Amino acid sequence: MAGADVGLRPNMPYFKSIRYDRPLTITYLRLHECDKFSIGIFCLPPSAVIPLHDHPGMTVFSKLLFGEMHIKSYDWVDNLPAESTPLAKPLDNGLGDSTTGIRLAEVKMNSAFRAPCKTSILYPADGGNMHCFTAKTACAVLDVLGPPYCDPEGRHCQYYYDFPFSNISVPEEQKGDYAWLKEREKPDDLTVVGALYKGPKMVK
Repeated sequence: MAGADVGLRPNMPYFKSIRYDRPLTITYLRLHECDKFSIGIFCLPPSAVIPLHDHPGMTVFSKLLFGEMHIKSYDWVDNLPAESTPLAKPLDNGLGDSTTGIRLAEVKMNSAFRAPCKTSILYPADGGNMHCFTAKTACAVLDVLGPPYCDPEGRHCQYYYDFPFSNISVPEEQKGDYAWLKEREKPDDLTVVGALYKGPKMVK
């Protein structure tokens, strides 16, 4: 599946950086939404970022339709033995004196991808449920979420700061990349606007 299958091309206005004195605008095209799942396409101009966020209780299929994108993702660390607990939290990294909302996470992916490439699958507790997208070129990403976000049912999109942290005493075969994630409000410079999907009609 590629951008042409949904009527998208990199030279369309969605993928252009029109103004340089304001945050880049990301466009979301809604294809379908019901109480079981949602389907949409994110259109990102070069250098646009969808900041680190989560998908609580959700499974997510993400397909890069065209372009090159860097993806960084994390899963929570819940099963470190007591003797492997990190020695300190990153209070010297701009977090202030409070550790509220801070949890240890393990990096699952930190790589660049260029279409065509395989679909990524994020599970509720595995596969990189918290992730960040950075467009290296104009990009279109098809997302299928099941079930979709729903605040009353506890599926609220939470954003995070990430702070690398490597001082963790675990057996050599268990070593990996870790970070502290701290909850944050939706970033002020994140601008996502909705637009009408004009591609081929979806058929059940």
